[in-house]
Amino acid sequence: MTYTPEDGFPYYLEFVKGEDCLSLFTSLSTSAWLETLTEEQGNFRYAPGKWSVKQVIGHITDHERIKMARAFFLSRRESVELWGYDQNGLVNNSRFEELSLTQLVTDYLNVRKASASFVASLSPEQMQIKGNARQFEVTLEDFLRTVIGHEMHHIKVIREKYLV
Repeated sequence: MTYTPEDGFPYYLEFVKGEDCLSLFTSLSTSAWLETLTEEQGNFRYAPGKWSVKQVIGHITDHERIKMARAFFLSRRESVELWGYDQNGLVNNSRFEELSLTQLVTDYLNVRKASASFVASLSPEQMQIKGNARQFEVTLEDFLRTVIGHEMHHIKVIREKYLV
């Protein structure tokens, strides 16, 4: 079966299936690449009504913040549904366009460092705790992998549609 971004969990998992979870969170490849972008590139939109690169970076960071909070509760066996959110509402009510690309990349890095620290603190048993992401039952480990899969999806879109 082929999944799309609208399918959420299974689509993003395909980007990182089988990869070590902690290695995914400690890799610096995305941040190193983001640091090569210019402010002009950060402001670019590939079509009217589409997010700018800055907004995409802000969205990636927001997404990670939200997902890591949910992962924290799941790791502590709190009963929590791993629900969705209104990504357009969050981006539309942000200040991403006013912030410099450097500020957004720094924020991304700060969030990633906190995420990596949290992931490193989890036991193998905690990684196997199960929760529900929409209609899918998932382990905490796979849920965490999808955070990076989501990022990889957006970086692929930036490379293919924004920076051609």
